[in-house]
Amino acid sequence: MRLGVDFGTTHTVVTMVDRGNYPVVAFEGGDPYPSLVALLPSGELKYGFDAAAVRHEPGVRIVRSFKRLLADAGPRAGIEVGGRQILLLDLLGGFLAKVREDLLTRSNAEVAEGEPLEAAISVPANSSSAQRFLTLEAFRVAGFAPVALLNEPSAAGFEYAHRFRSTITSRREHVLVYDLGGGTFDASLLRMTGKTNEVVTSEGVRRLGGDDFDEAILAAVLARAGAGEPDEETRELLLEECARQKEAVGPNTRKLVLDLSPLDLAPIALPIEEVWEACAALVEKSIAATEPVLSAAEVEEGDLAGVYVVGGAGAFPLVGRRLRERFGEKRVKRSPHPFAATAVGLALFLDTEAGFSLSDRLTRHFGVFREADAGEEVVFDPIFPKGLPVPAAAQAPATAVRRYRAAHDVGYFRFVECSRIVEGRPDGDVTPGEAIRFPFLPALRGQPLDEDTVRRLAEAGPEVEEVYSLTAGGAVEVTIRVPSDGFERTWRLGRQGA
Repeated sequence: MRLGVDFGTTHTVVTMVDRGNYPVVAFEGGDPYPSLVALLPSGELKYGFDAAAVRHEPGVRIVRSFKRLLADAGPRAGIEVGGRQILLLDLLGGFLAKVREDLLTRSNAEVAEGEPLEAAISVPANSSSAQRFLTLEAFRVAGFAPVALLNEPSAAGFEYAHRFRSTITSRREHVLVYDLGGGTFDASLLRMTGKTNEVVTSEGVRRLGGDDFDEAILAAVLARAGAGEPDEETRELLLEECARQKEAVGPNTRKLVLDLSPLDLAPIALPIEEVWEACAALVEKSIAATEPVLSAAEVEEGDLAGVYVVGGAGAFPLVGRRLRERFGEKRVKRSPHPFAATAVGLALFLDTEAGFSLSDRLTRHFGVFREADAGEEVVFDPIFPKGLPVPAAAQAPATAVRRYRAAHDVGYFRFVECSRIVEGRPDGDVTPGEAIRFPFLPALRGQPLDEDTVRRLAEAGPEVEEVYSLTAGGAVEVTIRVPSDGFERTWRLGRQGA
């Protein structure tokens, strides 16, 4: 069975490829599938609907929005829950394993026993290599067979092409995908010709989404109620109430009536104008992030076929209102299923008979810090630049090679990804990657390597070769070798080396 799986910050959506149709999988627990983990007092972990069922029981600790933790995660990144340290990969793998189990036993997917689950999966456009690898690895650990990794707005672009093909003309080939989810915001400009979607450029804000709207509404509620900052457990209950009320807001809503019983207070009515005021800065921040996308591609708003609003938080009425004011009433289109647009697009991509193809690009620069001038300076070496086309699944990886004579006994590689480079230095949204060490001298191999073992050689050392590969989905791996004696190691950046 071929599936599109959109692992979201607050919800996870699964779609199927079914004879030219792309239905959303329905689960017995209700829709959509909650991206939740619960730690019981016994130490047992529960996931998804099972976690939601026990979230209010005494002593239960709930982990929400754990997708956000992937943004800065390394291979051994963990999270502390109730005094217990849990590896993020284990947490995500356990959650996805439960999604797979519920697909088999609690859904209308009708998966046959032993049938492989081929999945196209998605990540935010601004994801680092580490986040891409951790996501892929978690799906594999959970028992899925991931066959494609797409950026979320790129996947949503397929759904636009499927639903609104008539808006695309030879004069208006560009679509701006505005993807506001539970935890992240992405804006991607796609050029659509025939059934090929080409990503022209992308920008993102890694911590901007529905979670932040909930926080802003809660702050407004506490201010109106004259209440101080609640304890952690009470705050969780209030945030849940704010999220529930926010998702029920419609164009004609005049006020939100919120249950404040966790504070031992009567319900409070928050006028909708105060809700808009609380969330306005967040909406403006997202719209501002679309500007560099259009300016970088030199595309005027009048040349857009459409602005496509997807992601759960994109359903918030203030978002549509401000986008229509910015881009025009007729140009802004909202997915009929904003929660499911990405998952539907993933299924479309997998359907070979639908005939869609994608030409994607790197959304961030990838490089490494190196010494220069005999160790007097440190410079940034950009290995793969932002905007570089990402190989498709059937294509060979893009490669970059560096060769030099070792100046130290141990190579210390500090990888970095960033949204822009200014005067040769990483700038903007900068994410440190893995720091790895490689022994150039045979005598050091098999020994623990730390910063104290890195020493400058009195004379030039052996020749070193670094081979970088950019694979489908935008992930990077590097092989470092000493050709003179054949010693080498390969790292898939984002997890431990092979």
